[in-house]
Amino acid sequence: MFPGLPSARRRLRAVRHQLRRRRRLIAATLAAAAVFSALRTLAPPPPDTVDVLVAARDLPAGSLLGDDDLVRRAWPAELAPPGAADVAAGRVLAGAVGRGEVVTGVRLVGPDLADAEPGRTVVPVRLPDAGMATLLRPGDEVDLMATDPGTGESELVAGGVTVLATPTGVPEGPAGGSGGALVVVGTSPAEAVAVAGSALTHYLTVSWR
Repeated sequence: MFPGLPSARRRLRAVRHQLRRRRRLIAATLAAAAVFSALRTLAPPPPDTVDVLVAARDLPAGSLLGDDDLVRRAWPAELAPPGAADVAAGRVLAGAVGRGEVVTGVRLVGPDLADAEPGRTVVPVRLPDAGMATLLRPGDEVDLMATDPGTGESELVAGGVTVLATPTGVPEGPAGGSGGALVVVGTSPAEAVAVAGSALTHYLTVSWR
């Protein structure tokens, strides 16, 4: 390695050369460890998580939830909606949900559905024509019309109501062979009273805006 030097001096030079290389290697290793430690110190801690229930598959509106339709997933606590872990099987979906979507009470037919339409009253409406009910989708904005079965005259009962839940699996045609079909809509409190009264004496139908 060092020609021309006596063997003892050559060995000494070789040892010093190896020591310098080792010191540089140790210094580089320590510097890398210091950088890694600093990065770990500066990195934010992992977020807190909570368990939520999400759809195991794409589910259409009107689905009756079964145990295999919902799975638990860890979710960032600050992003988890309230009640996302309290949905029980046996409830009916008011609207379609996609695979992996968090399911909460506002997506189900029931009292919590009113939270989807703040300030509105949730009203179930029976449409004599079940086939018409199958044309509706959650989120549709429609007018409710009442027709007198004796005179055939129609009048507007509630305008611009929001469809919140629709049935599935109902037969088409007048009365559907089983008294029509129920849909759930959001109306004003005054319109809810008018709809309930008209449903007792008139046939209710919808028209799209």
